[in-house]
Amino acid sequence: MNQPLAYVHPQANIAKNVVIEPFVNIEKNVIIGEGTWIGSSVTIMEGARIGKNCRIFPGAVIAAVPQDLKYAGEDSIVKIGDNTTIREFVTVNRGTKALMETVIGNNCLIMAYAHIAHDCIVGNNCILANSVALAGHISVEDYAIIGGLSAVHQFVTIGQHTMISGGSLVRKDVPPFTKAAREPVSYVGINSVGMRRRGFSNEKINEIQDIYRIIFLSGYNVSRAVEIVETTMHPTVERDEILSFISRSTRGIMKGYSKSRE
Repeated sequence: MNQPLAYVHPQANIAKNVVIEPFVNIEKNVIIGEGTWIGSSVTIMEGARIGKNCRIFPGAVIAAVPQDLKYAGEDSIVKIGDNTTIREFVTVNRGTKALMETVIGNNCLIMAYAHIAHDCIVGNNCILANSVALAGHISVEDYAIIGGLSAVHQFVTIGQHTMISGGSLVRKDVPPFTKAAREPVSYVGINSVGMRRRGFSNEKINEIQDIYRIIFLSGYNVSRAVEIVETTMHPTVERDEILSFISRSTRGIMKGYSKSRE
């Protein structure tokens, strides 16, 4: 749709049925897929790769250069998957030479005023609530939900099917299938409601809960708890994902919750 009050660079690659509202600015080296709607006053800068059937609401800025003093003008990009919604005044920065890209997957909802910094990888079906701030180099795995006003430290990994309470300061990795809350962010249970909604059986949910009882509530240190899980519980996809997540964590995982933290 040609909008006379919008600016679209002649070298931008825009699908024919994209809707562009007034006062949009789209720079060169931008690709936007079919069925996407670009709301008024959105700025889409060089290096944006936006999928099909996305909705980008007024005031959002996509693919601005990284807020990183080490950035030296490298030709990096932002990739946004299909069916993803970007709400008002969200900012998504391009990658640096570390990854050369910042990625948001398919079917995500990024609520108003959220910030996704350089070299972040956000998986599919994720929700970032209002004013969530992701520092650089963060990985958010599929189906993760981060509550509003939360801030996530650089290089943190947030596991799949997790739920993080609003207002959290996330400084450590959050293992898959868990809920995280309190200060400092700690284990407060498994995300059983989310998993049921996504088709996990009661048997599978109970298995995951048993694993985390050993890891977070038994009083063992992490290495000893992992050893017990490995030797006493049968291998499953979920068990192995939890153990793999912990083994590859570079920042360390969040702590278990105890009454002494109150």
